[in-house]
Amino acid sequence: MSARRIRRLAKATDGRLDTAVDAGLRWVRTHRAPWWLVDAFFVAAAVADAVLDISGATQFETAMSLVAAAALLLRRRLPVTAFALTLPGLFIGSAVVASAVALFTIGARTQRRWVMLLAAVVEFVGFSGFVGPPQTLDDIVVSIIYALIFALGPISIGLLVQTRASLTERLVERDAARADERRQAAAVALSRERALLAREMHDVVSHQVTLIAVQAGGMQMAGRDEAERGFARTIRQLCVVTLQELREMVQVLRASGGTDREIAPQPVLADLQRLIDDSGLDTRTDVVLPETLGQPVQRAVYRFVQEALTNVRKHAPDAAVHITGLVEDGDVDVRVSNGPARGARLELPGSGLGLIGLGERASLLGGSLESGPTDDGGFALHLRLPVEHLPPAPAA
Repeated sequence: MSARRIRRLAKATDGRLDTAVDAGLRWVRTHRAPWWLVDAFFVAAAVADAVLDISGATQFETAMSLVAAAALLLRRRLPVTAFALTLPGLFIGSAVVASAVALFTIGARTQRRWVMLLAAVVEFVGFSGFVGPPQTLDDIVVSIIYALIFALGPISIGLLVQTRASLTERLVERDAARADERRQAAAVALSRERALLAREMHDVVSHQVTLIAVQAGGMQMAGRDEAERGFARTIRQLCVVTLQELREMVQVLRASGGTDREIAPQPVLADLQRLIDDSGLDTRTDVVLPETLGQPVQRAVYRFVQEALTNVRKHAPDAAVHITGLVEDGDVDVRVSNGPARGARLELPGSGLGLIGLGERASLLGGSLESGPTDDGGFALHLRLPVEHLPPAPAA
């Protein structure tokens, strides 16, 4: 057999052995033995060391060694106590295995470095006494080497186990933090896209649909025959329905807090006072409206007041506002009036589409919307809606 063939065979054998060892290590990592089986193995080894290692040991020495073996049952919960209980057997009997296992447990489960150092020194002294007093220089050297091995070996392995567990925990925390960062980044990107889409729908689509509804209303009024006016009326009604659906979609898109979003409840008269309080304006309220009004009428009143307060904040800062609401002659009558601006006027653009949308809503409900300046330099809005949405009174 040639040398090249021998080297090739040795290389192949080396690769197979590495593969087999790696597979074995992976199996051990994924098939860890239960803790009670590991402890039973250590206790059995310590008992065997106590009974078989020293020939001619007295009963007291054997008893101390067996106590040291039994102390390993406490090593997981009380590692320092377990090590202390192994010391009599180490100095008197034969408890090398028990003390080494207890020292390993201190390295693996104790954070205090001075305790580890003290335990290693005690182990060194105890093992030096166990191997017997040295007689020659060679015996001294051998005794020191063996004592260092039994003192530093278990504590070093324990520290490695503790470090590995700490690194594993940190890696898990890092992976969890990175996954959380990725989720947060995705949520932020999604929120931005939804906010952009909601803004586009509100600023462009809803305005365009409102203008179509206004044009259709003009066609309805100026139609040459009933068929043409009917087409215009249908177009206007469809535009109003589309606007309502767009508003609901914008509310969904602007909602935050994950993907499980629900459409926000539509405002009613009960929410009116909170709207007024949140406006921050000097407002006097005299609204006496029954909460039995139909939902479309309640929403119309709420949106009317909301738009009026928004216009006051934009065009008449710090102006006094007076809101009235009552049922009069079978109609819901709501008025919002404000005095002249008492603060610096904000130069904010206004398209007037908000009032146009309110007018369309009022028209669909069979009502009307009026607006205009007042004699004292302020502005007033007047909404009138029929109360035909009131449910019938219960029978006596």
